[in-house]
Amino acid sequence: MASHLRAHALIGQRALLLTTAAIPLTGWAVHATALHRRLAAARRDPLTGLHARPGYVQHATRHLNRHREMAMLVFLDMAGFKAVNDRLGHDTGNELLIAIAGRLEQWVGDDGVAARLHGDEFAAALTCAAADRAQRLEQLHEALHQSVHIDGQAVDVAVSIGASSPSDLHSTNLSYLLRGAEGAMYEHKRERTGLYRIAFPDHANEPTVNGRRLGRTGTTAYPLAPEDVR
Repeated sequence: MASHLRAHALIGQRALLLTTAAIPLTGWAVHATALHRRLAAARRDPLTGLHARPGYVQHATRHLNRHREMAMLVFLDMAGFKAVNDRLGHDTGNELLIAIAGRLEQWVGDDGVAARLHGDEFAAALTCAAADRAQRLEQLHEALHQSVHIDGQAVDVAVSIGASSPSDLHSTNLSYLLRGAEGAMYEHKRERTGLYRIAFPDHANEPTVNGRRLGRTGTTAYPLAPEDVR
C-alpha cells in the first residue's frame, strides 16, 4: 500500500513539474507569435497593404534565387503625383496610391510580390519568360494608365515603368537588378516615349549626383562639374 502511494506521489510530482515547465514555454510561444505578427506588419505599407521595402527585399531575393533567369523586376514612379496632391488634396492622393497598388498587385498575380518602396515609387518581382515580357509590360502600362474615379471625378494617371531581369543584366543580385530597373524607369520618365523601358547594364551603372539618379529633381537643372558626378 505504501509503495502504491509513493508511486502516485511521484506521478503527481512529475505532472506538476511538467505543468510548471509548460507555463513559461506557453508564454514564450504567445510572445513569439505576437512578435512575428508585429514584424510582419512592419514589412507592410500601412496605406496600401503592399509590402514595404524590408518585406520586398526578403521576398524578391527569394524569388530571384528560385526563378533566376525567369524572374523580372519592375520599378514604377507616378508622374505628376505632387500636382494631384496640391490640386485635389492628400486624401485624393492617398486614394490614387491605393488604386495603383491594387492594380499592380493584381497584375503581379499569386506567384510574385508587389511593394510600395517610398512615396509614389512602387516595385514588383514576378516570373516572366523573356518571350512574354513585352506583352506583360504592355498589360501593366494599360492597367496603370486607366483613370481612377475618386469622389465622382476621374483622376488621370501617368506612370513611368522600368523593368530588369537576370538574363539582360547577367546577375541575380537584387540591388543591381533594382538599380537597373530604376535607371530604365528614369530614362522612360525623361524621354516620355514608349510604354516602358527594359534595363541593360548601362542603366544599372548609370552615374549619380550626391547619391541621386540623373533625371531626378535637382540633378539636371544646372551643369555638372566632373567631380560632382560619380
